Amino acid sequence: MTRKRSVIEIYLDVLKAVKSGTRKPTNIMYKCNLAWKPFKQILDSLVENDLLEINQKGKRRTYHLTEKGNEALKYFETARSLLVTLTKSTSEKQTVALA
Repeated sequence: MTRKRSVIEIYLDVLKAVKSGTRKPTNIMYKCNLAWKPFKQILDSLVENDLLEINQKGKRRTYHLTEKGNEALKYFETARSLLVTLTKSTSEKQTVALA
């Protein structure tokens, strides 16, 4: 069984989906494996905080990553990779200490 994603992981998944070219709300929702209501709240929050912008043509809405959104994504990806590196390093030291 897999663990639940944290709130920040879900937000980052939405940003990554948009960065990868998924622009329509329903497609983003499916790609991130979310239900509509929580997804809509996340999307609205990302727009309010200027991480995503909305382009409207008629009734169609598409979402695009802003510069601020791209910077946030880079920041958290760097932090995640650093944590993975630190975790591996710590577990390797513990393994050596046990041997």
